[in-house]
Amino acid sequence: MNPFRVKDNCALPKSDFSSVQNVVNRISDKTLRELEREGVFVFPRKVQDAPDIEEEQVILQSYNDCYRTSNIMGFIGYGNESVVITSRFSSGKHDYFFQYLLERVMGLPNVVDLSVHANQGDLLFDLLLFLFPRYLKEALRKGVFKTYIRTQYNDSHVGGCIDIPRHISKNTPFVGNIAHKRREYSYDNTLTELVRHTIEFIQRRPYGRQLLSKVKEEVSAIIDATPGYRFQDRQKIVAVNQKAPIRHAYYREYRNLQHLCLLILRHQKRQIGSGTKQLYGILFDGAWLWEEYVNLLVGDLFYHPRNKAGQDAQSLFAGKAKGLIFPDFISKDSQYRVIGDAKYKPAANIGNKDYLQVLAYMFRFDAKKGFYFYPSTHDVREQRLPVNEGSTYEKNVKAREDVLVIKLGLKIPGCGENYKKFTYELEEEERTFQAMLSRYLQ
Repeated sequence: MNPFRVKDNCALPKSDFSSVQNVVNRISDKTLRELEREGVFVFPRKVQDAPDIEEEQVILQSYNDCYRTSNIMGFIGYGNESVVITSRFSSGKHDYFFQYLLERVMGLPNVVDLSVHANQGDLLFDLLLFLFPRYLKEALRKGVFKTYIRTQYNDSHVGGCIDIPRHISKNTPFVGNIAHKRREYSYDNTLTELVRHTIEFIQRRPYGRQLLSKVKEEVSAIIDATPGYRFQDRQKIVAVNQKAPIRHAYYREYRNLQHLCLLILRHQKRQIGSGTKQLYGILFDGAWLWEEYVNLLVGDLFYHPRNKAGQDAQSLFAGKAKGLIFPDFISKDSQYRVIGDAKYKPAANIGNKDYLQVLAYMFRFDAKKGFYFYPSTHDVREQRLPVNEGSTYEKNVKAREDVLVIKLGLKIPGCGENYKKFTYELEEEERTFQAMLSRYLQ
């Protein structure tokens, strides 16, 4: 059955979803937290990775006689039914814009096409594989995971608790060895073994070695840390990791990597999407993708506070942690400071709350210019909004000449002939966008 396609941030009558009613019944009004518990993969993972994705956010909300989608895009299915949520800024049958964001921000190959992929289960599995190098690199930034393990020995150098039942079974008649157990702090543990099994599994895929070539050093570190690896232990390692997920906050990246590895390795035993009672899917936050993509375009000129990870917070008031704020972009020019805000919405939808937010940021940094960076499907690329001064009570309201808010749009091309043509046209629009921004910053 062909997947049911719907745009993000739109409302459709409930009757339109009749062909995928089983999926809808499982996901409507359910939070991202609940969907994750059922096996759906959400990127970035949970609220600590991206506060913009609230754990209580829903991807399909029931509203009177309609269902409303949010900023979440991706693929989700149940049994033989599936729903694909594409970008509202894409036109035509193919969601080239979403593909392009995944390629630029996530490094996912452009072979990912949610619209025409023949087997949605294979599509989901490919997406998980393509995410592995990124998750591995993020986890290994904290070094190879090390923890205490129980190791069994059977030799004459007793260094732990004697295991009497095993000693009797292995050392009868007695020849000098003693079976004992020792608690050791080791790199070769169940988590690193799980990552090693995932690496070995991916290497056997047709494109596996090419995929892992991006993280050669990280792969070598895991291989060196797991001399006890045995292929026949895979199911046992998977079972142990399922029962004992990483919980320590410091190892958040390893917890995410563990979750991804389990999804990949469980695919061997049970095809993703098979069966009639399995909810499966992979979801991406469109607002996060857009912000990270804009950072690739303007990062040379702006600081980019990591509000998604709670890093580089700025304070509104004097004192420790007083009124923390996270502007999306703060220009590196300290003399003529400029504020930027990435908005994954049309210019017409940028309204009062958005204005108040940017104006507060501008006041805090004494900036005379503030930008909204948004995707546009129209020819209008910029809109200048001079800030007023004066009061209607004194009838002296007029536009200030020195304080300006600008809506600066990046035009998203139409569907085009193919993805290659779309990419070429969007790269041209990127250069136009950067040139317009540079003129304002001069």
